Amino acid sequence: MPPRLATVKDVPEDQVPDLRLELPPSSLRLMTARSAPPRPRAATPPSAGAGNDAEKLDTPLITAQLTPEETAAAQQQTNQSLSIAEKNLESQRGKRLNAAELDLVSKIRGFLKDAREAVQIADWARARSLSKKAQVLSEELVDSH
Repeated sequence: MPPRLATVKDVPEDQVPDLRLELPPSSLRLMTARSAPPRPRAATPPSAGAGNDAEKLDTPLITAQLTPEETAAAQQQTNQSLSIAEKNLESQRGKRLNAAELDLVSKIRGFLKDAREAVQIADWARARSLSKKAQVLSEELVDSH
């Protein structure tokens, strides 16, 4: 027969220590937790000179390494999204747009410009992402008008 283990009921009350946790008042403040890490802040370069595009191209870039098949697919998807976005923007030319629609046009143009810059440096993953954003916003613009 195995030995019997003592339980709380077997210990008399006068032998049970009174354990109370007393914490001193804290001067710490509670802060809300972020759901995402803070965005990195880019340092502004000194504006000693006018700055040119050649200086921008000299800065090293980290790009995703795609297989030849992935690169071909990204090129095709980028070109398709750029074409759709440009056609959608062209379809809105001459129409009276409200402030929200004008803001959308500005964002679309920004994505198109950035996508073309990514194409110039063969960053196909970035170009695909930016051109897709331009396409989606351009479709939203067409649907709103």
